[in-house]
Amino acid sequence: MISENKIDAAISQLFSTLKFSETPANLYDPLRYMISIGGKRIRPKLCLTTYSLYKDTFDETVLQPAAGLEIFHSFTLIHDDIMDRSPLRRGVPTVWTKWGEDGAILSGDVMCIDSYKRMAKAPAGVLEKVLDLFSTTASEVCDGQQLDMDFEKVKEVSMADYMKMIGLKTGVLIACSAKMGALIAGASEDICDALYNYGYSLGLAFQVADDYLDAFGDEKVFGKPIGGDIINQKKCWLTTRALEKADDQTKASLLSALEMKAETEEEKGEKISIVRNFYTSLRVDEDAKYEILRLNEEAMEHAAKVCRGVRLETLRRFADKLVGRTK
Repeated sequence: MISENKIDAAISQLFSTLKFSETPANLYDPLRYMISIGGKRIRPKLCLTTYSLYKDTFDETVLQPAAGLEIFHSFTLIHDDIMDRSPLRRGVPTVWTKWGEDGAILSGDVMCIDSYKRMAKAPAGVLEKVLDLFSTTASEVCDGQQLDMDFEKVKEVSMADYMKMIGLKTGVLIACSAKMGALIAGASEDICDALYNYGYSLGLAFQVADDYLDAFGDEKVFGKPIGGDIINQKKCWLTTRALEKADDQTKASLLSALEMKAETEEEKGEKISIVRNFYTSLRVDEDAKYEILRLNEEAMEHAAKVCRGVRLETLRRFADKLVGRTK
């Protein structure tokens, strides 16, 4: 096995030395910008973590695909921010606000292509499986994004539909990351599939936590303005759960609050405050915390089917660090 300290060091080295073309600058500068503003590197770190369960050293056949996972994720964030009109990402201006929408779209496209080039560095013996896994995942992420946009056009969605959407938009890429590391390490099909399920449940927990933090987090820690989902009337776990629990009168009042104008800073603040009061009165903030822990334990149940001892504890620590954001 490879220690967690060595995994962290490998991630740091990998992303401090990534190279992109120098020209045209307006095409590639946004790529360098997205990598430079960092992030938690959850996906590449998970890939290297599951790889490390079965190998003792890293080489380019796993490091480059791991980088590809982060680059693909960054590509989706660039396009996400355009669709959501988000001014900040990780506490700094988003790509579209710095380079314009057209430039951001094209740079995102290049990031997607770059991620495939890095996936192609996987070992020849598993290359077909790696590319098939990644391509399927990339398509599913697009499915999830479309569902997310479709949901904006309706007043409410069922929790089942919401969980399906975040499973596609967020869960599958984290699941892919978990499986890819084990796949490149040569683990058995049963192990790879169990780790995929571990990553999927973990991805759901991560997204519910993200929804919770969007309403109740600290902007300096969260890295983007608090209340964005509320202002933009986006379907999130908290709203979905609140509408599920509310009686008819409360539901009507909450839907009315979600439709409030939020053009000025004063209007935004008022809207966020009113909707958050609905969340707390219905105790969906506490429900969200319970759901995050439940999904975390579900992830560990999948991991426990194929891992024991130090391996299982390594996966538990990884999961707990994600859940810890909402404690």
